[in-house]
Amino acid sequence: MLFALRDIVHTLWHPSSRGGLSRRLMHAVWRAGHRARHRSRLAFLGGPLTMGAVVLAWVLLLVAGWTLVYWPHLPHGFVYGSGLDVDGRGQLIDAVYLSIVTLGTLGFGDIVPESSWLRIAVPVQALIGFVLLTAAVTWVLQVYPALSRRRALALRLALLQRTGPSVPDPGLLREVAGDLVHVRVDLTQHAETYYFGDVDPETALPRQLPVALRLADAARCSPDDDVRTGGEYLALVLRDLTGVLDRQFLRRGGAVGDLVTAYADDHGYPPDDAGGRRSDASS
Repeated sequence: MLFALRDIVHTLWHPSSRGGLSRRLMHAVWRAGHRARHRSRLAFLGGPLTMGAVVLAWVLLLVAGWTLVYWPHLPHGFVYGSGLDVDGRGQLIDAVYLSIVTLGTLGFGDIVPESSWLRIAVPVQALIGFVLLTAAVTWVLQVYPALSRRRALALRLALLQRTGPSVPDPGLLREVAGDLVHVRVDLTQHAETYYFGDVDPETALPRQLPVALRLADAARCSPDDDVRTGGEYLALVLRDLTGVLDRQFLRRGGAVGDLVTAYADDHGYPPDDAGGRRSDASS
């Protein structure tokens, strides 16, 4: 129970989202679907599946923990409702049933605690169940603003790919860099957003991120000092972002261009479909 509660707190309320169980479980579910993403572009299911697996793990841990609390005290520590045969019942099944009903705050009332400390323990579990339900809903609501920012940046890069100037404007470079900083913070605070894919390639950052690399390359080669400075800043932001991607998710190492390619491949976009030529911004 303490292990599950610690993971819930660290996943939902720690500034860097450092729940050990949740991160490992999300990573395992994501890796299990690697081939499916390449075959049928089902990456959009990755996020819901990983989050659902984590919430299910929390529920199972809490149910199991409270089952072990109730089991030794059944049936003598509880009062059974009329019509229930106390002697012929399975104590383990009753303990599991009581744990599930209490955690779900259903309160059927057919098995009621009689011992004093159990009359405290059962409501405590019900409160934990209410907190878990509220936390799970809050977790989902926290994810979608971060996804909207990421998708807006990807769409902006896609439009720049089609209509952008050959020589970037310093203001444009700063705006793109600022949006990438927001994405970097979102990945740190809400690591689960990494596992959400997009059906539309123009809103998929793994596919559009090479556009930012090309912008940085073009700016760094400009004779204009302001443009060149903006290009250096954008390249620095890209190195920082790909460093976070590699440390938390990819774990492959290499230059910025290699990590951008790996990021696209991890989301089901092959190199020839994820931004064209490799950028030199990694140097």
